Amino acid sequence: MKRLVLVSLVLAMSAWAGDAKDSKDVKAQPGVNWAGQVVRATGQGAPDLKAANPAQARLGAERAALADALRNLLAQVKGISVDGTKSVNDLMAKDEIRTRVEGLVRGYKVVNKRYFSDSGVEVEIEVPLALLTDVIDPDATQQLAAGAPAAEKVNTGLVIDARGLKVTPSLMPRVLGDDGKALYSIDSLSADARKTSGVASYVQSLDDANKSLKAGEKPLVIKATAATGSDLKLSADDAKKLAALNTSFLADGKVIIVLN
Repeated sequence: MKRLVLVSLVLAMSAWAGDAKDSKDVKAQPGVNWAGQVVRATGQGAPDLKAANPAQARLGAERAALADALRNLLAQVKGISVDGTKSVNDLMAKDEIRTRVEGLVRGYKVVNKRYFSDSGVEVEIEVPLALLTDVIDPDATQQLAAGAPAAEKVNTGLVIDARGLKVTPSLMPRVLGDDGKALYSIDSLSADARKTSGVASYVQSLDDANKSLKAGEKPLVIKATAATGSDLKLSADDAKKLAALNTSFLADGKVIIVLN
């Protein structure tokens, strides 16, 4: 009986690569989803050849897949740009930040599992970018005013058209006036928004921005005039327009940046 189990597991191992390849057309692509504000990774596990039965073999495969996904997720996180000049990996040179980032990654959420006929398993996990931003810069003090609070609230969010500019999607972009002063950054966010919304989402078209719920039903749409890394600069007129509005939505992180 043990010999039959061992033979079946060996055959399963040989079929693993083919089954996993066949499933590629239905799984989401791993990596950073700037529109959805998550970072995701997948891991694969083959059945345990030393298992006493197929059920234990599959359990071993699931554990191996989770370990593989966790390694891949940490690698994905390390490569994320923080501000267009530094990556998360650069900041992890500090022990305190490395400990916080690794702790966040270990708190992953399992979003999908795929089981194959050979007892192999593929697991997909993710963590929110907002929480990653918060563990990198945990100071929750709001330092930037949210526009003119006495003005009537006519917009629900901000969409910045940065098409045609070389923008680096990052965790902590800034919106600058033509004088270089920050109009919006992570320091604009409330303590809750730092953990739930993040600084901004990135999409590939104005149509995607209109479909997104992040900036609400009636966002203010303005054009960036220049970009440096992840920093976006506005014209003097658009900076004044933004400052004159009730921009309480900035404290909630309701900002979308359109790339091309």
